[in-house]
Amino acid sequence: MLNNASILITGGTGSFGNTFVPMTLAKYNPKRLVIYSRDEMKQWDMAQKFSGDPRVSFIIGDVRDKDRLARALDGIDYVVHAAATKIVPTAEYNPFECVKTNINGAMNLIDACIDRGVKRVVALSTDKASNPINLYGATKLASDKLFVAGNAYAGTHDTRFSVVRYGNVMGSRGSVIPFFMSLANTGVLPITDSRMTRFMITLEQGVELVWHAFDDMQGGEIYVKKIPSMTILDIAKAVAPDAENKIIGIRPGEKIHEQMIGLEDAPNTFAYKEHFKILPMIHNWSSDPSRINDGVKVPDGFTYSSENNDEWMSADALREWIDAHRHKVGAI
Repeated sequence: MLNNASILITGGTGSFGNTFVPMTLAKYNPKRLVIYSRDEMKQWDMAQKFSGDPRVSFIIGDVRDKDRLARALDGIDYVVHAAATKIVPTAEYNPFECVKTNINGAMNLIDACIDRGVKRVVALSTDKASNPINLYGATKLASDKLFVAGNAYAGTHDTRFSVVRYGNVMGSRGSVIPFFMSLANTGVLPITDSRMTRFMITLEQGVELVWHAFDDMQGGEIYVKKIPSMTILDIAKAVAPDAENKIIGIRPGEKIHEQMIGLEDAPNTFAYKEHFKILPMIHNWSSDPSRINDGVKVPDGFTYSSENNDEWMSADALREWIDAHRHKVGAI
């Protein structure tokens, strides 16, 4: 599907983009892969990695700027929407800026993609959009709803929108693993709450979920990857087994456990071998055979939360992963 296609990724200089770009270039050989983001230094750094590849180009722009999006989307077939204000405390203390990027930016992108005739759009979401307690999660829930409804909003246009949702990305910049690694030599790791659990997904798995969404989507689906959970204490043990754990309390807007599928979504959720699919409640799309395919409806009362997961990652398994990927943990 992505072979010889023109692809644009918003927020493409982030952790996801730095993994999506080389993997997609290698697997699909797209005609163009455009990185759209607002940080010129990150673009400069990333451009050095692909300086000899004519397929990769960069455009400075913000998803808040609808006119700039319209220009950047000229001739684009597929879009991955990765741009977001996503640090939970930052969003709590800068709420209007978070809304401008995560909600207004989503609206701008939906409009621009429809007007430019983009074929398919996959937006990245987060566990925090399921029953949100913080502003970041609330804005991403609103964004998810906008992208789902965008399929009806498109009218007679052929643009289709779907969403992928996953939890803590292992080793990504600003996440808990590189944070703990930076403090390992101090002998003390700050633990917000000893009961805390988190979903664990690699960037490569996140990219593969986006590829699957592009291939499978009819429009309006939310794809949720089946991934293992870990306790925060096991994460700390994997990074620095001899360090002292100091309880410091939960940060503003932080959850003890992550949730990706809530109780209210269960009636419209179907299970597959490696993922779940939440179908839209609007327009009877949740009963559409072309969207369900071979999915099995989850039981009543189902939730997918990091504390009730069937699959768990051990501290030893995470330590092996860190040893194999130490060169890039926290670097992208």
